[in-house]
Amino acid sequence: MSADMPRHVLLLLSGPNLNLLGTRQPEIYGTDTLQDHVDAARRAAIERDWDLEHRQSNHEGDLVDAVHAAIGRVEAIVINPGALTHYGWSLHDALAAFGGPIVELHLSEPRKRERWRHLSVVEPLASARVAGEGGAGYPRAVALAIEAATGAGSAAG
Repeated sequence: MSADMPRHVLLLLSGPNLNLLGTRQPEIYGTDTLQDHVDAARRAAIERDWDLEHRQSNHEGDLVDAVHAAIGRVEAIVINPGALTHYGWSLHDALAAFGGPIVELHLSEPRKRERWRHLSVVEPLASARVAGEGGAGYPRAVALAIEAATGAGSAAG
């Protein structure tokens, strides 16, 4: 891409408690920090000549605001909504207004955990879902989002 061409932008959103990765329940989420995962995702985006922006918040409204700010500016979203996966309806509505591809991401597989974790309010909006792959899921989710945004490959996940 030439210097005068705008770069493609992907937004990575991280929900509540993900700032505690590395120390919070390492037997489930591993010992890598959120920054480790963001760095891996950013490398995957850069390899495809995309920019990656990241936002983490423990507050649903902050993530809703980030989605609103992405509309018309960002081409794809990868989201690990944390616990908001199961009850974040305002986040669902914001994502529904986005219009671009959305990839739902989880370090663990919520469907193999407590029953209350089985519902995802994000999944009906997602072009792909990556779950249970640990940190390897971050670069994979980025690749799927970019493929969906550019029409390359298959975004099934």
